[in-house]
Amino acid sequence: MTQTFSARPLVARTASDSSPSARRLLAGAVVAGPLFLVAGIVQGLTREGYDFTRNAISQLALGGMGWIQTVNFLLAAALLSSGAIGLRRMLRGEPGGTWGPVLIGVFGASFLAAAAFPADAGAGFPSGAPETGTMSAHGAAHMASGMVGYLALCAAFLVLARPLAARGHRGWARASRVVPFVVLAGFMCSAVAVLAFTAGAGLGFCWLAAVVVRLRTGATPDKL
Repeated sequence: MTQTFSARPLVARTASDSSPSARRLLAGAVVAGPLFLVAGIVQGLTREGYDFTRNAISQLALGGMGWIQTVNFLLAAALLSSGAIGLRRMLRGEPGGTWGPVLIGVFGASFLAAAAFPADAGAGFPSGAPETGTMSAHGAAHMASGMVGYLALCAAFLVLARPLAARGHRGWARASRVVPFVVLAGFMCSAVAVLAFTAGAGLGFCWLAAVVVRLRTGATPDKL
């Protein structure tokens, strides 16, 4: 007599498979993006001379109140690093369980570099700054860290599509393979519209939070 078994229970894991400490660490990756974006928006609305259509959020680290954005960078780095550790613990032994957390860790490290190497002034911010200027060494390092960080995040989404699919969340897996291209499109359009860059970066942050919540809660798999 032969017996057949469903593979899904062997593949799909629920939140109960993750230790409480891992779940607490994962919360860092969930709150990092929304917290960073809200802090940036509040600063942008209250800082004199700042214009969302002309200035990048990174420039908020300049000027007398720039320390707030520097702390924002450092907090995001700490939360993302925490999330990467939690993700490693939760996905140990699963598809994407090695490189997904590593890439999120690289993304977190890019915020530490962004805090250490501030962006250049320009486009009238801080108040009184020239419209254009030459790129400094620290400004170039800032841009390079951001590029490396978001490329790592986009790669992480592609990697994390594997555990999503393995758990039966096929719709989420497909979306995780599309979102990186939307994020990168926003970056490519940044020379024309700063808001496109901000939107692309914000989408990346929000999708990371959504994916981690999906993996962390072990919700019912998509019927797709």
